[in-house]
Amino acid sequence: MGNSSKISREKSRFFSTKFIRFLGGKNLLFILIALLLLGCVIFVYDKISFIFYPFQVLFDVVILPGVLAIIAYYLLRPFHRILINWKVPRVWGIFILYLIVLGLLTLLIVAVYPFLRDQFKNLMHEFPIYSRLIIENTVTFLNNSSFHEIFNRYDFDYNAMITDLTVNLSTTIKNTFSAIASGVASGITGFLSKLTSIILSLVTVPFILFYLLYEGEKLPKFILKVLPPRMRNEASQVMKEVDKQVSSYIQGQILVSICIGVMMTIGFLIIGLDYALVLGFIAMITSVVPYLGPVIAITPAIIIALVNSPIMLVKLVIVWTVVQLVEGKLITPNIMGKSLSIHPITIIFVLLTAGSLFGVAGVILGIPGYAILKVVVSHLYRLLKKRYNRYESDPTKKFEV
Repeated sequence: MGNSSKISREKSRFFSTKFIRFLGGKNLLFILIALLLLGCVIFVYDKISFIFYPFQVLFDVVILPGVLAIIAYYLLRPFHRILINWKVPRVWGIFILYLIVLGLLTLLIVAVYPFLRDQFKNLMHEFPIYSRLIIENTVTFLNNSSFHEIFNRYDFDYNAMITDLTVNLSTTIKNTFSAIASGVASGITGFLSKLTSIILSLVTVPFILFYLLYEGEKLPKFILKVLPPRMRNEASQVMKEVDKQVSSYIQGQILVSICIGVMMTIGFLIIGLDYALVLGFIAMITSVVPYLGPVIAITPAIIIALVNSPIMLVKLVIVWTVVQLVEGKLITPNIMGKSLSIHPITIIFVLLTAGSLFGVAGVILGIPGYAILKVVVSHLYRLLKKRYNRYESDPTKKFEV
């Protein structure tokens, strides 16, 4: 009995030292044990990862049609609710929306696609010519400017450097196309299988979308019934907030992208820039990615404007500045509001990280994924503060919930 009391006193003395109390006391021990168990779990799962290969295949098969169906669901859900409010049966409302979407797609394919295709082909054919003309104009400018004497004074042959850069760029492009051609030739079976899986995924999207529109409102109620009663209120709040965040982002970002594409196209047509429709379409597609998309979209337009004249470049800068001001001050605040409440720096870091980890899919889905994670973590943190307040006897040390 004496030994056990002595050991307990030594333990309490150890946890009452200033250093251990500064690190968290007994909580530090629990945190270290939890981290150790988490590391063991990760290690074990890494060693038996082959068991989860079927789930990985299932995820790869489901992810594309699932994401496309969810995006279409959030875009069509407001119109479906309007039809339901007009006393249209739920199934007939879905079929009406399908007919409208099919008619719009047919109209775009018949009226716009041929012109877009021809302009895009011409742009791809003439883009290397534009790049070469920019290099030649740069060399001519340097030869006729005061920089020429400065470069000669330090024996800097920029002409040879630009020539080598052009040759290396042409060689790199040629080698890249050769590698792509050989890769396609050698992996034609894999390419066909991948193409088949993509086509099958696209075919399944309307069926998934139908059941989402028909029974999507029942899914949260089903999940709440599965959960214990004590968790249902918090889970209901989390699901409502997640639904609000995702719907606001998808609907708002699509509308903002369309507005940017239309304004860019009109601006390019006003200043007389070549390939205005294609450049506006590229701006609309890339604007789905916040902040980084418009910068990527303006790059080919800058190259084309530089070849035409410096005045055209000035006009392009004016158009781009006006569009960005209108989008930032009028369109985005009125369409999306401040529902996401994510700092621009955070958005850029999320896009870069998600793009490095998951490629194009990460860039597109990074922001809504971060918004969902933020909602879940914020609710868990609020529950933690409530728990802390419950067991804290000193009112001056309580968190504000």
